[in-house]
Amino acid sequence: MIPKLPLRSPRWRDLDGVKAEEVEALLEQLASEAATGSGDEWRQTWTYLTGGLLDDGIVSDGAYAALPHLVEAAAALPPGQTVDFWVDMGFIMTADHRPPVPADLEAGFGAALRLAERAATRSLLTAGTPAQVCALLALSCVAFAGHHTGEALGRFLDPQESGLLLVCPGCGSDTEIPEFFADPARPPLEAPGLPDPAHVRQGGHPWGEVAAALPEEALGEGWETFLRVAREVAVAGIPPETPGQAVLCLVAGLVAVRGTPQRAARELARQLMSLTGYFRCWDCEQTWTIADGLAENPDGASPQHHPTEAWTDSDGSAAVVFDGSAAMVESAAAGRTGEAATRFRRDENAVLAADGTPWGRISVFSDSAPGSLGGVNSLTVVSRPGRPTLVAGGGDRGVVCLWDVADGRLVHDPLPGHRDRIRSMTALPLPDGRVLLASGGDSGTIALWNPVTGRPVREPAGDWPGGVTGMCTATLPDGRTLLVTATPRGAVRLWDPDTGQCVGRLNPYGSPIQSIAAVPISAGHTLIAASDTAGRLHVWDPAVDDPWEPGAAVQPSARALADADHRVAAVTAVPTPDRTLLATGDNRGVVMLWDLATGAPIGDGLPVGTGTAGLPVITATTLHGGRTVLVTGTHHGHRLRAWEPETGAVGHIALDVALTCLATAGPDLIVGHDRGVLSLPLTRQ
Repeated sequence: MIPKLPLRSPRWRDLDGVKAEEVEALLEQLASEAATGSGDEWRQTWTYLTGGLLDDGIVSDGAYAALPHLVEAAAALPPGQTVDFWVDMGFIMTADHRPPVPADLEAGFGAALRLAERAATRSLLTAGTPAQVCALLALSCVAFAGHHTGEALGRFLDPQESGLLLVCPGCGSDTEIPEFFADPARPPLEAPGLPDPAHVRQGGHPWGEVAAALPEEALGEGWETFLRVAREVAVAGIPPETPGQAVLCLVAGLVAVRGTPQRAARELARQLMSLTGYFRCWDCEQTWTIADGLAENPDGASPQHHPTEAWTDSDGSAAVVFDGSAAMVESAAAGRTGEAATRFRRDENAVLAADGTPWGRISVFSDSAPGSLGGVNSLTVVSRPGRPTLVAGGGDRGVVCLWDVADGRLVHDPLPGHRDRIRSMTALPLPDGRVLLASGGDSGTIALWNPVTGRPVREPAGDWPGGVTGMCTATLPDGRTLLVTATPRGAVRLWDPDTGQCVGRLNPYGSPIQSIAAVPISAGHTLIAASDTAGRLHVWDPAVDDPWEPGAAVQPSARALADADHRVAAVTAVPTPDRTLLATGDNRGVVMLWDLATGAPIGDGLPVGTGTAGLPVITATTLHGGRTVLVTGTHHGHRLRAWEPETGAVGHIALDVALTCLATAGPDLIVGHDRGVLSLPLTRQ
């Protein structure tokens, strides 16, 4: 017998409108059903009562007193008749808001859960239970057993989107796995480990029957390892310390067994099995089971230690970690795997390896007054022969700043010229040796600056609806250099920087543009690539007068774009030792490279990575020795990936600022963020 409060105890006489007499009526109906084997009146009464026990995700205080009575009565019924009852109980046990069990009710309620676990397990093994209900019942069994994974399953079984959002149990950081649910038949799986026998729950448990129900064969290729672990877990029971992947493996096996041969059951089991995989937290670098990242309070969670691939400098150096407003770069030799990366530390503006040797310097670009610059939305590098390289940035405050890339100091006072936010910038190297700086504002104004003097070449002009969202520079075979501007309403214009006159137009279809870049195809000829808001990719030749004429422009392969499901959101030029390529990024984090001479993709591209979904920002540079590195991240995200296309090596950079834009100046990565600009070295200095 379960120790219970009397039915007329004042502790639970009124459960948000549910009276003791209703509970007594349900108990009588359950007892009658157990004695006669007939009657369904109790189901309707139970449905009514659950509204008092669980209201809008909140468990009533009195539920802990009432449920032991109901569990004992329901457990006396045949297993096949109480499936729905145990599913409802599972939802109560995994509700969003559950008050703690009062001290005087702990013994009775704990005994009721142990009885519910045994009864629900028997119901789980009943033939004929539909696959989806079987999965919910498995959730209930795990929840009754006291394992934190029960909460994870509750959120997993009804995904609303293709991605999966996890919360790191170590540091609380969010991690997104895009397209997690896209292919339930082939999820990212990793074979789970066996539970630690030292922590097996002592005493009787109902899972021996489950072990007998799991066959050695018949579930198909790829299931053998999971079934073996599932049998071990079933024999051992489910102690709270058991790793989440083992519990979910058991649940997956149960769903598959009870659902066979329904196709839906097998796909659902595969989805559950995908939770046995691992994710690696960007911020604390610990590796966890996916199930642990879904649980609200995973008291039994423990980090896993699996090797990871990463990126390296040419000398094979290990990871570098920047503190404060800087970044963390993690690396290992290309193509190799190893344990957690060696830590580096910051000493003022120096980054030191663990042995005290320097890696390089980090530079936080100066501000004229603390907070006066605000967020920076656009960056461009101004290279001038024989003069220091400058970085220009503009953002929320409508001013242009110019810094020396070597030390991050301002070379002029902030340049006012826009009455609104600056959204785009580009450098204009002219044939006569001058270099101008162009900036575009939210209201559509375009300004030209002399970066040497810090003075405007002319007053800001234009008032294009929607703002100037993109800029680049086009060089033409006739020797001219033109400014190219784009707006979200589809206007792509060519401007003569000396006269300020519009001399041509591109984008004949008028597609709204969200990213634009110039890609040189010869010493004096560039093509213009752009992505529109529908994810289409366009390439135009500014050297032809008629925008409908392709000229030298070759469109990237439509088949390759479709086969990769690549909906382009950002474009950039990628310099290599022998030519310049086009890089395209999408909102999933995928990056592809293109040869604009043929329109064909190059290589396999950079695939989706953990935490990389979102509006992309991309930049690229050529390092010493001809190595090309492409850096990509997401707008307002905190993480970057540094990809070396030739070797496939990938490094990870975690920022403590919200990323807005990127640029490169030789081996230095320039990062615009919500509070300003910083730079960090991509190679050892």
